[in-house]
Amino acid sequence: MYARRLSVAATLCCLAGLASAQQLQPGLWEITSRMGGQSGGEMEKAMAQAQAQMANLPPEQRKMVQDMMAKQGVGLSPTGNAVRICLTPDMVARDQLPAQQGDCKTTQSPRSGNTIKVSFSCTRPVSSGEGTVTFVSPRDYRSTMKVRSTQNGRTDTLDMDSTGKWLAADCAGLKPPSAPAK
Repeated sequence: MYARRLSVAATLCCLAGLASAQQLQPGLWEITSRMGGQSGGEMEKAMAQAQAQMANLPPEQRKMVQDMMAKQGVGLSPTGNAVRICLTPDMVARDQLPAQQGDCKTTQSPRSGNTIKVSFSCTRPVSSGEGTVTFVSPRDYRSTMKVRSTQNGRTDTLDMDSTGKWLAADCAGLKPPSAPAK
């Protein structure tokens, strides 16, 4: 269960953090997110619990969870408090979005200055959201996202602030995520 929570949160971080690869450097990126809003505290607590559980797993089980995440194009930072993804030169050239977990459609506005607006709607898991990505440099960006999700008939909102930082041209074996439906 904690692995699934971690995977869902990591995938949301990727969507919020990398709404567009326009003018970003290809390579390995690290995304750090802070969550607030109606369910943000619960999500932060679940992430902290997942990090603690990950740290206490026997090495073979930890590798199994890391491999599951890697198949989705997501890795963990060494400290476990951020996610890593790989952007290929082709993804950057085509402004290709990383995949959102589940059945999702994503749209983005044309770039206006250093800002892009993005929105998504998913049927599995049922969720939607919108946000803004601000490009600080080809190796640094900031984003804000408001996410609404429905689970067991209850709607929650999550506010997410993310930062993306380019780490290296080499993705260190991490495969890039696939593109979502548009």
